[in-house]
Amino acid sequence: MSDSIALVQRYYDAFNRADWDAMLACLGDDVAHDINQGHREIGRDTFRGFLARMNRCYHEQLHDIVLMVHADGGRVAAEYVVHGEYLADDAGLPPARGQRYVLPGGAFFDIRDGRIVRVTNYYNLQDWITQVTGA
Repeated sequence: MSDSIALVQRYYDAFNRADWDAMLACLGDDVAHDINQGHREIGRDTFRGFLARMNRCYHEQLHDIVLMVHADGGRVAAEYVVHGEYLADDAGLPPARGQRYVLPGGAFFDIRDGRIVRVTNYYNLQDWITQVTGA
């Protein structure tokens, strides 16, 4: 159990440092990434592309991270608060003007052979849209 918690903590520590290589090192080659209210992407290289888009469009830090693990260590859940800034337009979303936002989020992980093999992210997209549009 503690190895799985340490792995996900390393993943989030790397995220908060914007150390994409260290984040990717936590993932299995065939990682499944379930994008919030979107589709599933497969593979570490595809995840690298996702991180590049995120890095271009957003600057985010995760605070108050709480990790919970299943007794067998195979699954981890995370809850956190996203503090972010919307830097550049992201496809299908409102225009970016440097808007700041704070919203709760969560993620679910499957762990196999010391690597993350599934990441499912969730946050309230409507709350985010309301914050960045001022509606």
